[in-house]
Amino acid sequence: MSEIGDVETFDYDYMRAGRKRPDRLPQLIAAHRIALEAAREKHQPDSTFLIGKSMGGRIGCHASLEEKVEGLVCLGYPLCAMGDRTKLRDEVLRALTTPILFVQGTRDSLCPLDLLERVRTEMKTGNFLHLVDGGDHSLRLPKRQLQGTSKTQEDIDHEILSAIAGFVDQLPMSAD
Repeated sequence: MSEIGDVETFDYDYMRAGRKRPDRLPQLIAAHRIALEAAREKHQPDSTFLIGKSMGGRIGCHASLEEKVEGLVCLGYPLCAMGDRTKLRDEVLRALTTPILFVQGTRDSLCPLDLLERVRTEMKTGNFLHLVDGGDHSLRLPKRQLQGTSKTQEDIDHEILSAIAGFVDQLPMSAD
């Protein structure tokens, strides 16, 4: 990601404490906002994008409702809680006003593409989708499929990075 700009990563409190169970949503959002503020102080960027994997992407969406960011990138958005198609985490997506890029594997049981497509049509913000054909929730392809394509996982990861760079490049930057 550093090819696109300055990148800051962080772990939520529950992760640093070695707990498996995530903190409650308000605590996760607060931790995300604190990390965002620290990154802004350190880098003083002209524009900010929140990029998160799975729950990190979902919490980034919540944080963007309270913090101005130019865009969101969700790597493996967990649309279905625990893979249950009846427990959708779509309310925050419908509330977004920040453009978003979903990077989804076609074998991701936490985000069935038919459900994501329905939600995307109902969203009020610009939203884009980059599919990783054969990718799971971690955007990984089975070795057998990689062998059949003559690509490596590194090639797939580079394609993902290119999709993110294209998303970032096409959005207007803040003039604050």
